[in-house]
Amino acid sequence: MSTAAATPARTGQVLADLLPASRVRDAALVLGGAALTGLAAQIALPVPGSPVPVTGQTFAALLVGTALGAGRGFLSLALYAVAGLAGMPWFAQGTSGVAPSFGYILGMILASTVVGALARRGADRSMLRMAGTMLLGEAIIYAVGVPYLALATGMSAAAAIAAGLTPFLIGDALKAALAMGALPTAWKFADKR
Repeated sequence: MSTAAATPARTGQVLADLLPASRVRDAALVLGGAALTGLAAQIALPVPGSPVPVTGQTFAALLVGTALGAGRGFLSLALYAVAGLAGMPWFAQGTSGVAPSFGYILGMILASTVVGALARRGADRSMLRMAGTMLLGEAIIYAVGVPYLALATGMSAAAAIAAGLTPFLIGDALKAALAMGALPTAWKFADKR
């Protein structure tokens, strides 16, 4: 009898689909994705002049979406957001509740869903496609987070871009480079099994 873990990987699957299917698996993946994002948010460095720190949270959110797929990625990041709003201190630097940076979390929910859908179409199988997927995910996060930052703080659009986008571009390029190597390599390993 063949299981998903024993079949060769093909387009239409994400990495999580290689595990034997069950509701327990899906629940564990969703909880694990939320926990990974919360843990990665604790890797935080303050940015002078910005209420938004550099964190590992965006990388985790995009990795969760890509590895789990759109549905489970969405649920993981939605759980992360709802638990943080309810008081779980796992937003950046151990915070919870609504802050000027909350728009980035909303953007992560959307980005996780989009990169998960792209991964299901094979975007996580090659370095070049993975780079594009990660950059699109980052762009979605900023497209929601920067305007939210401007509204929440009263900053002008230019000030919000300077405080909430520009300082993070180099770090995001490094995160994209990590994902470019990690996910296609994971697929090569899975395909050899």
